[in-house]
Amino acid sequence: MQNDQSVENRLPPLIVLLGPTAVGKTELSLGLCEQFAGEVIGADSRQIYRGMDIGTAKPTPSEQRRIPHHLIDIRHPDETLTVAEYQQQAYQTINAIHERGRVPFLVGGTALYLRAVVQGLRIPEVPPDPEVRAELETFLAQAGRAALFQRLQTLDPATAAVIDAQNPRRVLRALEIVLITGKSKIELEGAQPPPYRILQIGLDRARDSLYQRIDQRVDQMIAEGLVTETQRLLAAGYRPPLPAITSLGYREIIAYLQGEITLAAAREKLKTETHRFVRHQYTSFRKMVEIQWFNLAAVRVDEIYLLVEQFIHKRY
Repeated sequence: MQNDQSVENRLPPLIVLLGPTAVGKTELSLGLCEQFAGEVIGADSRQIYRGMDIGTAKPTPSEQRRIPHHLIDIRHPDETLTVAEYQQQAYQTINAIHERGRVPFLVGGTALYLRAVVQGLRIPEVPPDPEVRAELETFLAQAGRAALFQRLQTLDPATAAVIDAQNPRRVLRALEIVLITGKSKIELEGAQPPPYRILQIGLDRARDSLYQRIDQRVDQMIAEGLVTETQRLLAAGYRPPLPAITSLGYREIIAYLQGEITLAAAREKLKTETHRFVRHQYTSFRKMVEIQWFNLAAVRVDEIYLLVEQFIHKRY
């Protein structure tokens, strides 16, 4: 009789490459995909938007020609993509890559997207209610983030205990669910792991080194035209308070364009806020398990290639 390990090793592989912004995911993923006949599935909640290329550090056109990329440029900045929709599209893409006899690489730094795919999170299928959403948006605008979270603590303490209190979109959605269904978001959730063999590789660097890379990236974004890209988005009618347009990078440049701060100040603020964002990413990654971490400044990349090769060809 075959044991569970034998059955698992015959499942199709999924390689996950995760880590904070600017750590070096794109460069490594391209090399791994070339070596192992792979294709990239993006796991970045901002790279899904068309026209937001520089500010999201999206793989360049030449990089996307070099290796097939999926789940990038699939929404306009004023459109939404729920986590449930992302999860469904990711599974469809993974299965299609397997059918082509190639290897899917899930690459990104959005922990909720990664967890949705890897852990098979069951995401409550509760359609947004325009009236409830409008009331909550108004409450958020008038009372602020802390009051919104306090309201969740009162109505759904179980979800409030585990949600990111600093993310008003998540808090608002949890409130919307409990107000519409009368049930806790946590109560409606669960997990069903997908039918893949999964290798999770976490990429890391010393914090000072990572911050230096972030600062260099910000300077490069400004040099490559982040201001022009932001102006083009605004001219196309994509304006605050759209979440995409008020996200990291664009909000600082908009403040500059509106005369609130200088470009130099916007540059420095973007660096500082990205450092803060990285700390938030590390906190989110701690909710994930079975990640094999590699410090890219201390490890030979050949070791990662060897690990991937052994995993792909592992059969019992």
